[in-house]
Amino acid sequence: MIATPYSASPRFPHRKHHVVTMSALIVSFWAVAALMVIAAHQVIGPMSQHVSIAVQLAAIVCAGFAYMALTAREATVDHALLVGSLWLLFSIIAEMIITAHFGHAWFELIGPPTKPVYRCLLMFGWVAAPALFARARA
Repeated sequence: MIATPYSASPRFPHRKHHVVTMSALIVSFWAVAALMVIAAHQVIGPMSQHVSIAVQLAAIVCAGFAYMALTAREATVDHALLVGSLWLLFSIIAEMIITAHFGHAWFELIGPPTKPVYRCLLMFGWVAAPALFARARA
């Protein structure tokens, strides 16, 4: 008989995670996405606002894909929308904290209120990005 290596536990994306682990992963992937959005805003924003918004949305969608593919492959749309809503909440809270700390308005994560279309696109992107890559049903 030939011994074959077998792991009784499923691979990481297929495994159900502890609440603390899942929370840490949600915050970690949001932080990476937020850093990519801030970098796109600061580097590309001065050259072209339209291209900057497109790159910011692409960064958010890439983070949503990475989260769903690497940590929650078996997750449904409900889980993905919860994660997206949390990402939007984290973005709003981060902007409020930074605005209070520096004493002037800071709108890099959810867009400036003077451009409501860009703001709506970014807010929708935060919520919908993980859901684009979720399974349809359980």
